[in-house]
Amino acid sequence: MRTRVLGNSGLEVSALGLGCMGLTHAYGQPVRTADGIALLRAAFERGVTFFDTAEVYGPYTNEDLLGQALAPIREQVVIATKFGFRDADGNKGVDSRPQTIRAVAEASLKRLRTDRIDLFYQHRVDPAVPMEDVAGTVRELIAEGKVKHFGLSEAGADSIRRAHAVQPVAALQSEYSLWWREPEQEILPLLEELGIGFVPFSPLGRGFLTGAMDASTPFEASDFRSRLPRFSEESRRANAGLLEVIARLAAAKGITPAQIALAWLLARRPWIVPIPGTTKLHRLEENIAATTVALDAAEMADITRALDAITVVGERYPQQLQRVTGR
Repeated sequence: MRTRVLGNSGLEVSALGLGCMGLTHAYGQPVRTADGIALLRAAFERGVTFFDTAEVYGPYTNEDLLGQALAPIREQVVIATKFGFRDADGNKGVDSRPQTIRAVAEASLKRLRTDRIDLFYQHRVDPAVPMEDVAGTVRELIAEGKVKHFGLSEAGADSIRRAHAVQPVAALQSEYSLWWREPEQEILPLLEELGIGFVPFSPLGRGFLTGAMDASTPFEASDFRSRLPRFSEESRRANAGLLEVIARLAAAKGITPAQIALAWLLARRPWIVPIPGTTKLHRLEENIAATTVALDAAEMADITRALDAITVVGERYPQQLQRVTGR
């Protein structure tokens, strides 16, 4: 697999990373440990070197799984993890006090079975803690050798600028896909200006863009999507037109809807590295194959015109989670 560099950071990773959250968190029952280890190592064997986790995924179990799986190949991979939720619980609100950041770093190092975190993201901006204090704490951890690079997740333009002025931000991780293009308005130009890489999560729309679900697809109560407005039955029915457009574009190219969604992101900027997640080997291989798909300027323009004609229905998050995004 080809590699990409995240902005001006010098951090080189595979062109496609692996979002590991779904192995233990948010999408129903966790995978068996042995199956999770097998999938992670299969990803590495196929060229993936960039693995994304967080203490809140589980909580804690995701980092532990990665630690077990990646220990034998630690020197050949890049591990990203996150701090920023109180007690590693997304329902308890944010907490990026300096002492919390340090405690999370130490605990994550132990679970990941490593001596450094390659990319340490603030999971969500904490309005109670000045961004300068957050960035300054991570800068200290970098000086101590415990962290290599600083990242932000779902941060707004002002927070990105303030953080970057204290400690260069290597990457921003936020949602970006064929059905959530809001970053194009302000965030992408800012990242280009500052030399910051972009790591889109949910590049396949939490599975919706693959065409594997429709309005009648049921979700387990433990599936995070059951609480998202965009995944209500009504919203999925209203967004079916987007799936039809994506399916048509993919068929014209002789690839799958998932591959057109990933190839489109890869073609947007050379410093964009999507991190689709999966628990299935055949989906992993399908996603990786998207890195070989080339979309020319005419094809990209066709996709943009098709997307511009569609209005996506449904908010990304319920109200309480919307309050901590884009700050």
